[in-house]
Amino acid sequence: MIELTSKQRKELEKVAHDLQPVVIVGGAGVTDGVMDMVDKSLAAHELIKVKFNEYKDEKQELTQQICEKTDATLVRIIGNIAILFREKEEKDDN
Repeated sequence: MIELTSKQRKELEKVAHDLQPVVIVGGAGVTDGVMDMVDKSLAAHELIKVKFNEYKDEKQELTQQICEKTDATLVRIIGNIAILFREKEEKDDN
């Protein structure tokens, strides 16, 4: 996880504003499937939204778990939507 400055957070929030949630946490909670989807989405897009349709009271703790397991950084939680960021890994061309 990287630490974001307040300026970086604001910029990422602006970029994320028009994004639709790509991962939804439902009745089953944060399953391996949800973790896999978050990981793949971050690898493809760097910046994603995760919507909590269920477990709204636990969204802070669940988002922390997701960030730890996927090496993502929480940008902000707005309502029941968490904005996550993870820089793409550089690929060696050697």
